[in-house]
Amino acid sequence: MSTHHMTHIANFRLKEEPFSKEIGDAQLWLPPTRAPLVDDLEAAVRARSSSLVVGEPGVGKTCVLRALRRRLEHADFQLTYCHNTTLGRRDFYRQLCVALGLNPKATAASLFHAISSHVQNLATQRAHPVFVIDEAHLLHQDTLDHLHILLNYEWDRRALLSVILVGLPELAERLGLNRNRALESRLAIRRRVAPLSPEDSFTYLNFRTAAAGADRDLFPRDAATYLHEHSQGVIRSLDRLATAALVEAAARNRDRIERDIVNIVISRETSYRN
Repeated sequence: MSTHHMTHIANFRLKEEPFSKEIGDAQLWLPPTRAPLVDDLEAAVRARSSSLVVGEPGVGKTCVLRALRRRLEHADFQLTYCHNTTLGRRDFYRQLCVALGLNPKATAASLFHAISSHVQNLATQRAHPVFVIDEAHLLHQDTLDHLHILLNYEWDRRALLSVILVGLPELAERLGLNRNRALESRLAIRRRVAPLSPEDSFTYLNFRTAAAGADRDLFPRDAATYLHEHSQGVIRSLDRLATAALVEAAARNRDRIERDIVNIVISRETSYRN
C-alpha cells in the first residue's frame, strides 16, 4: 500500500479504502430506486421464470445481482454465475459444467446432456438452478441460438431452470432480432438499470465512507451534487472521482470534501481528457 494511499485513509481516520471494489455483500448498498428491480428479479426466480437486465457500463448491474444473491442464499436455489461469455457454445457449456461441479465432456452435445440431466436431478431435490450470465452481450450467436433450448425442459409443467441475462443495452437489441425471438419470448422480466439519482449519489458517497469508518458525512450535499453531475450517476465514475477528492483533501489537510476540492479533481480530469 503506497504512502499516498495511506495519507487519505489516515487523514479521515478510515479503516479501509471506502471506494474499493473489494467489498463484502454485508457492506453492499442498494439504492432505494433499485429495490423494485431486485424485487422483480426475485419474484421471477421464485416463479421459475427467466429475466433480462441491461444497463450502461458502470451503473451497478453487478450490485443488483449481488443483492439478489443475498436474498436467495438461504432459499432452495442453486445460483451459478458465468461471466466468460466470449466462449463458443461447447466451451460455454464446459464452463457451466465446471460451475455446477460436473465433469466436462468432449462434445457440445454431451456437455448439453450432462447439464440438462443435472438440472432435472436438481428438480427432484427441490433445488431450483439459476444461471446468471454476465456480459451476455458478448455471447456468440451460436450460444444464443442454443440457449433457449436449456429453458425448454419442464417437469410437472414447471420450468426447471431460470436464466438471468445481464449486459449492455445492445443485448436487448440483439434479442429483438428475428432469430433470437424464441429466447426473448422466454424472458418474463426485462429491465434496465438506470444511473443513480442525485439523492442516490449523496447517500452512496456517505454510506461508503461511513462503512469505512468515517464518523461524519465527508461529502456535503453541494459537493456530492457536483460529483453526481460530472459522473452522470455512473457508480464506477463516482468511485474514481470520490477517491481522487479524498486524496486531494488529505493533501490539503482538509477534514471534508468541499466543492472547491471537487472542482480541482474535475478540472484535472477534464484537462486530461482534452
